[in-house]
Amino acid sequence: MFGSPQRFASTNDQGKRPPRRADPAYAQTEFYVVQDTSTKKCTIVDKKPTTTITVVIGDGKVFKTRTEAETSMKTMKVCTN
Repeated sequence: MFGSPQRFASTNDQGKRPPRRADPAYAQTEFYVVQDTSTKKCTIVDKKPTTTITVVIGDGKVFKTRTEAETSMKTMKVCTN
């Protein structure tokens, strides 16, 4: 009862609350290379398309960074025209 203070699951070793999963540090960003079906123009988006106006290019590959998606888009034949 009078020993060292109990640590609660909601605090870290410094007695501070850890960041919430909704914090940007924990946000998992995904990038997709998509092509507009009418213009055939490719762009990079950070959310998976939910419309039929754009399609994911590259077998639906998900990229962890925008730079990775940009590099890959340069090598995709349908995006170079």
